[in-house]
Amino acid sequence: MQEETVQPEKPPEGQKSLEELLAEAQAKIEEQREAMLRTVADADNARKRVQAEALAGQKYAIERFADNLLPVMDSLQAALQSKDVSGVELTLRQLEAALERAGIREIDPKPGERFDPYRHQAMAAVEADANPNTVVAVMQKGYVLHDRVLRPALVTVAKPPSDPISDKDLD
Repeated sequence: MQEETVQPEKPPEGQKSLEELLAEAQAKIEEQREAMLRTVADADNARKRVQAEALAGQKYAIERFADNLLPVMDSLQAALQSKDVSGVELTLRQLEAALERAGIREIDPKPGERFDPYRHQAMAAVEADANPNTVVAVMQKGYVLHDRVLRPALVTVAKPPSDPISDKDLD
């Protein structure tokens, strides 16, 4: 028995062989793979950059506010050294201006104003001639940052007068 060697057929003139087509396809696949890896790396780098910028933004978000408070600190230190009351008043105005620039406003309810549980904290309820559930006195001002309450105002609230007959019944 004699084995015949099979010779691959030669493609006609102007056409590429199967090996050449396979090599071209593999080269194209490798190019696309490299392009995909570059795209993935670029996306990962962009994600890391955004995370770093967000972290820096959080870390230094208060920088402008702190910069507004430094003159207040200087004025307080100078007022304490000179023991001048007018210096303290000036410092208070500087502090109020710095807080306002930062979007921080006072919650300072006036007597007779309706009690708002979202902006006020009732520390006591007293019998008063005022309408029930209205502010009688402010113990401490509150503050809001834009529309978020940082600290509610501490207030005394009016309650209706108690019935003197029912008080005697309790004894």
